[in-house]
Amino acid sequence: MLRHEIRPGRAVAGIVMLALAGAYTADAAGAWAVPWVFFFPVFFGGLWLAATVTWVSYRLRRRRDVRKASAENSAAPASSSGSQAMR
Repeated sequence: MLRHEIRPGRAVAGIVMLALAGAYTADAAGAWAVPWVFFFPVFFGGLWLAATVTWVSYRLRRRRDVRKASAENSAAPASSSGSQAMR
């Protein structure tokens, strides 16, 4: 059983931010020379990609939950003659 819900959008955002941090570090150390405007499209593109991945995973999880709920409701209704029957 899973202990927590998997969040792929957050994973994508984290990977993009780590890549940006590495690129910034390489630029600051002089190992890689890139213009400062390089970081903006990568940052916003990464946020857009993370949002898209979050939306897709939400839609897939929602569809799975709807199928699961409809399968549970297709069984015969519970009997009302038990010890917790309404009076």
